[in-house]
Amino acid sequence: MKLDRARSKEEINPMRALFVLALIAIFLPSCSDSVSGGGSGNLGANPPVAVRKAQIAAEPRGDFYYGRRYFVKKTRFWGYLRKPGQSANTAKLVIFNEAQKRNPDRLPEAGGSKNYGFDQNYEYKIYGRYTGRKLYEPNSNQILPEFLLSNYELVSTSPGWLFSPADKYDPSRVSLVPKRY
Repeated sequence: MKLDRARSKEEINPMRALFVLALIAIFLPSCSDSVSGGGSGNLGANPPVAVRKAQIAAEPRGDFYYGRRYFVKKTRFWGYLRKPGQSANTAKLVIFNEAQKRNPDRLPEAGGSKNYGFDQNYEYKIYGRYTGRKLYEPNSNQILPEFLLSNYELVSTSPGWLFSPADKYDPSRVSLVPKRY
C-alpha cells in the first residue's frame, strides 16, 4: 500500500510541474510588461527597448532638443521635448510660443487633406529656448512650460513608441506621460 501511494505521488509531481509551468507561461508576459516596459501599444513596437536606449545614447549632441509631437484634440500644447542623449522619461510637455517660427503642423483645424495634428508622433529636432514662463492649458488642466520656437527639422515620421512599447495613444485625452522613476 505504501508503495502504491509513493508511486501515485511521483506521477502527480510531473503534473504539478506542468501546471506550474502553464501558470508561469500565462503570467510571464504581463510581468515582463511592467518590468521591461514591453507590451503591445499602438505607437509601434519598434525598436526594442535595448535598441532605443542605444540609439538615444548615440544621438548627436547640440544646441537643440528632440521633440515628439503629441496631439490631443482641443489642447494647445505641442508635444514633448528632451535634450539629446536623455531618456524620453525626462521629456517635458510644452506649449510653443510661435512669435519667431510657426510650429510644424500649423494648419487649419478642419478641412483639407492635412489638418492640425497630422504629424502626431513625428520626431523633430527643435531649436529655441525655454522662456521661463509657465502657461495654463485649460483643456488638459495643466500648467506647462513655454518654449520659444526658432526652427525645426523633421527627424522621423514613424519613430515608434515614446515612453514604452506599451504606450497607448488616445487622441481624445492625455494618455502618454513620462514614467518618473
